[in-house]
Amino acid sequence: MLIRFLTVLGLCLPLQALAQAKVSEFMLDNGMQVVVVEDHRAPVVVHMVWYKVGAADEAPGKSGIAHFLEHLMFKKTKNLASGELSDTVAANGGSDNAFTNQDYTGYYQRVAADRLELMMRMEADRMTGLQLSVDDIATERDVVIEERNQRTESSPGALFNEQRQAAMYMNHNYGVPVIGWMHEMENLNFDDAVAFYKLHYAPNNAILVVAGDVTPGQVKTLSEQYYGVIPANPKVQPRLRTQEPPHRSERRMTYYDERVAQPYVSRSYLAPERDSGDQKTAAALVYLAEILGGSGATSVLGKALQFDTQQAIYTSAYYGGTSLDDTTFGLIAVPVPDVTLQQVEDAMDDAIAKFMATGIDLQIFKRIKVQMRASEIYAMDNVVGIANRYGAALTQGLTIADVQDWPRILQAVTTDEVMTAARLVFNQKASVTGWLMGMQEDLK
Repeated sequence: MLIRFLTVLGLCLPLQALAQAKVSEFMLDNGMQVVVVEDHRAPVVVHMVWYKVGAADEAPGKSGIAHFLEHLMFKKTKNLASGELSDTVAANGGSDNAFTNQDYTGYYQRVAADRLELMMRMEADRMTGLQLSVDDIATERDVVIEERNQRTESSPGALFNEQRQAAMYMNHNYGVPVIGWMHEMENLNFDDAVAFYKLHYAPNNAILVVAGDVTPGQVKTLSEQYYGVIPANPKVQPRLRTQEPPHRSERRMTYYDERVAQPYVSRSYLAPERDSGDQKTAAALVYLAEILGGSGATSVLGKALQFDTQQAIYTSAYYGGTSLDDTTFGLIAVPVPDVTLQQVEDAMDDAIAKFMATGIDLQIFKRIKVQMRASEIYAMDNVVGIANRYGAALTQGLTIADVQDWPRILQAVTTDEVMTAARLVFNQKASVTGWLMGMQEDLK
C-alpha cells in the first residue's frame, strides 16, 4: 500500500526534475572549484570545504597524518585563537565538524544563511593561515591516540575489519586504516604535520560546496573575496597512487579475541567503483547488495539463512561505490549459537550459488526500484546530505553531471545487468574471507 501511494503521489516525477536541483559551479582564478546548490525552503546554509587528499595519499610510514591534521585545523590561525572557530559557530546557533576519508578531508558548518560570510572568512583563514606549535602536536596526538583506543583497540569488530581490509589490498593504501596504525601515530611530529599541510591545503586542491538559502551570485562574490585572494600552491600535484596488481589467490583470515560475544563470517570482494561517465556497473552492484542482503525478510541471504534454514540471526550485503579507486563488495553472516562458522559460511555460499543459477525475483526487483526512487526523493530534503553528495563525488573523480545522472542510471538498471555485475564481482581469487571468534573452541 505504501509503495503504491508513493508511486502515485511522488515517484512519477520526471527523473530529470528529480535529479537536477538548482546546481551551479564556477572556478576561481586560483583553481578552487565552487559548487552552489540552491534550496530556499529554509533560511539555512551549509558551507563545506573539501580537500582532495585523504588517508590513501599519505606517505609510507606516516599513516594517520591526514586525520591528525584534521584535528589540528581547529588550532590557532593568523586571526583566530585555538578553538575560536567552533566557539563562534556555536555562538551563532550553528554546528560544525570535520571528517577524513581515504580520498578526502572535509570541514563544514551549518548555520543561518546570513552567517555565510562569517563562515567563509574563518574557513579561508585556516586554509593557509594555521599556526601550529610543538605543544599543539603533543596534545592533539594524545587525542587521536585515545580516539583509536576507544574506537578501534576496544572493539574486536573494528580490529577484525582493519585486519581484513589490510588483507584485501595488497599494494594500495586503502589497506591502511584512516586513523593510522598505532606505532606510526605515536611518532607523528610537528614537521610531519606542517609538511602535509603546506603540500595539500591550498585553493587549487580544494572544492567549496555551499548548499541552502543562497544564490550563485552571492556565493561568487563572497568566495572571490575570501578564497579568491589565496594564491594557488604550485606544489600541488595530481594524485599518484600505487594500484592493485591482479589478485590470483583468495585470502582467508581468522581473528581471535576473548571479548567477542558473537562470532561471524565476513567476506569482501574487490569491486569496481563509480567512474565518471561510466556508472552502470556500480548502479547494478547497488541493486545486488540490496537483493542479497538488504532485508532480512525478503533478501536472498535473509530468506535462505534466517528464515528457511534458521542458521543465521543476521545477514547482510554491502557495497560502497563512491571511491576514487577499486572498492569492495561484502557479505556478512552471523550464525545462531548452535551453528558453526564453517556451517554458516557453507550456507551463505550455497545461497549465492542458487541465486546465480536461478536469477532475480522480478517482484522483489520492482519493489527495490521503487524504494530506490523514494530514497532519492527523500534525500532532497536533507541539505547537509545534498552537499555531502556533491562534495564526496567531486573529490573522488566524479562530476556534477555524474551526480545528477545517478538517479536515472539507478532506475535504468536491468536484471541482466545485475547478474552480469554479480558474475564480475564474485571472483573468489579477489576475495578475503574472515572469521571473527572469541576463542579456539568456536571452531567446533
